Amino acid sequence: GQTNLKSPQDIQVYVVNTNFTLRWNYTGSDTNVTFSAEYRWFEDFVTNETEWKELPGCQNVTHTECDFSSAITKYYDTHHVRIRAERREEVSPWSSTFEMNPYLIAQIGPPGVELQSTNGVIKIKISPPEANQVRKMWIAHLRFKYNLVIWENSSNAEFRSQSIFPTDTIDDLAPDTTYCLKVQATLPLDLQEGLFSPIHCVKTTHKAVNDLLCATDVSVLALDMKFHLHWNNRYKQHVSYNVQYLIGYLKKLHDDYSMKWLSVPGCENITDTQCNFSSIISTTSGIYYLRVQAMSEYNKSCVSNEVKVDPLITNEIGPPGVKVDISDVLLHIQISPPGGSESEVMRDHYDLSYRILYWKNSSNDEEEIKMKEIKQTIGTISDLTPLTLYCVKVQAFSEIYNKSSHYSKEECIKTPGDKILHLVILATFVTALIAVFLVATPLGFALYQAYNKIKYVFFPSCQPPLNIEGFGGQLLSSPYLSTTEEPIENCSIIETIITEEVNETDFKDYIHSKQSSRDSGNYSNDDTSGSKVSEEMLEKEIV
Repeated sequence: GQTNLKSPQDIQVYVVNTNFTLRWNYTGSDTNVTFSAEYRWFEDFVTNETEWKELPGCQNVTHTECDFSSAITKYYDTHHVRIRAERREEVSPWSSTFEMNPYLIAQIGPPGVELQSTNGVIKIKISPPEANQVRKMWIAHLRFKYNLVIWENSSNAEFRSQSIFPTDTIDDLAPDTTYCLKVQATLPLDLQEGLFSPIHCVKTTHKAVNDLLCATDVSVLALDMKFHLHWNNRYKQHVSYNVQYLIGYLKKLHDDYSMKWLSVPGCENITDTQCNFSSIISTTSGIYYLRVQAMSEYNKSCVSNEVKVDPLITNEIGPPGVKVDISDVLLHIQISPPGGSESEVMRDHYDLSYRILYWKNSSNDEEEIKMKEIKQTIGTISDLTPLTLYCVKVQAFSEIYNKSSHYSKEECIKTPGDKILHLVILATFVTALIAVFLVATPLGFALYQAYNKIKYVFFPSCQPPLNIEGFGGQLLSSPYLSTTEEPIENCSIIETIITEEVNETDFKDYIHSKQSSRDSGNYSNDDTSGSKVSEEMLEKEIV
């Protein structure tokens, strides 16, 4: 049981894709020493230990590393590895156990790279790691993203890094220049970066003279999810355009997508230099690529450069709509989201907030502009000054996308007067009205009584009968009233006119006797029967 062999130390396992390498250090000075390793593995649902087995590829090796890729097939299970030194029948104690989970310690291998230099650009085609392997550590190869590092093959080279697709074009290169590059595959969601590919070098060619037929300066203008493509035309003759788009995920595939471009509805065979392609934006989470194909009347065509459209990033937020109303103490602000009330994309995906600016619109330039931020589409402002013109404008913004709109048009409204002042004015008016009523009522009554007296004295309502006014113009006066007393009006209606003729002699005698009686103060009782009748009639008329 005694041995002079030392145990291996610093056990490490290196995993690249599905390639497993075991490495260790041996500090002994013994010669003719070999090494052998054992392993065991545990499934997720098994907790008890299993038997140790010989590790294929790592038996009786003379170096301090061995390849045991063929032994590991369970990439997501836990494995234990140990190793010892051997010399003939003599063996060392086992090393410490190394525990590993292959998927967690594996590195992404280098991708395959193919290059083609043409027309002043470099076309590159990348194949994923493990492209030609049967067993794969990385199952979802579509999750790979690729980073490119390129530089001029010179002594003072500057390195340039960029993200590329499996099939892509590298432009902005100098002609007749040798460029070297390497590519790395990554899994951003798993925070894993792979190994770079071997360095490839290629020389660029001269770029052909720009064809005047091609559309230039292709750009996208997007506002409130309304997307328009614009370009310039340098061709002096007749030219028509066909706008094409490609769904972004097709570029992530390792297949040729050159035949998968589609035409934008309504932008086929047009002569305008703009196109509304809002109809193709079916999802806000996808990426789109657009290009313009120009066609001459001689069936010659030219394709423009591509532009990338990420809907929520490319789109700009327009100003919101604003309506203001006012009550006694509050200014009410109603906001319409950009794009209108029917634009659910603007409301839901951008998580909009609103910045309200309001101020007193007066001749004083020092009036402070105040700000208020809200999440709702209805806001209120208090502490208003009566009889003051307030102006409001609103800006929509999204913190998630770091975007903001222009401010809306100014809306102004005047606050009503102070309510207490109105009550004071109303109370004063009512008090004055009551005072006028109390003074005017007795005065009016007195004037009315005086008017009746004047009318009664100077403008009596009854006039003497016509048959009385005609008696020789003599005014009858009552013998029972003194001249100083106020005459009393005695009126009667004569219903029957006596037509009996009276003897003129008797009538004169009657007048004479009445005059004599008035002088003496006594009436005569010695009238004849005829005069009695006339006297009675006259008395009735006087009465």
